[in-house]
Amino acid sequence: MSGRTPSQWEELTAADPAHSTWYVERFRTMAAEGADIVGEARMIDAMLGRGSRVLDAGCGPGRIGGYLHDAGHTVVGVDVDPVLIAAAEQDHPGPTWLVGDLAELDLPSRGVAADFDAIVCAGNVMTFLAPSTRTAVLTAFARHLAPTGRAVVGFGADRGYEFSDFLADAESAGLTTDLRLGTWDLRPFTADSDFQVAVFSRAE
Repeated sequence: MSGRTPSQWEELTAADPAHSTWYVERFRTMAAEGADIVGEARMIDAMLGRGSRVLDAGCGPGRIGGYLHDAGHTVVGVDVDPVLIAAAEQDHPGPTWLVGDLAELDLPSRGVAADFDAIVCAGNVMTFLAPSTRTAVLTAFARHLAPTGRAVVGFGADRGYEFSDFLADAESAGLTTDLRLGTWDLRPFTADSDFQVAVFSRAE
């Protein structure tokens, strides 16, 4: 992987090799305790017809993609962290889980068609990217959407990526903002929102 810019997540796990395992066990514990960890997936499911194709971008240990697979969709999950992908394969068999850098996303080169009905990018993934790769990632999302597909990206404020900058980057990447929400449970976005969920379509 020489010549590429590591994500902030990769820098974090390089500094603390146990971090990925901690992250996996955190969500396993939450699930075992009955916590609701799939709210994002319910929103995506509600947007789709049965049997849709979904890309879980920055899928982590598979909580969102696993739910969507169980709901009847064809799911491909991509994450840069092989520890998280291994956990997804173990805990949520069924989807296609791939180790990969979202900034270099080219699924057709790996034998996976690019025409996704939905791309979901949750869990503050955008704020863990190297800032220099943000537009490349959003451009890859646009390139992997079906003509009528939608990309849904959510992350919190005060994490080093201003919402206005993100929306401008998305526009320059070939995405059109269709809807802004303040939460994954469809509450409206306001000037006081400390979280944003943006729904995009491919620019014409």
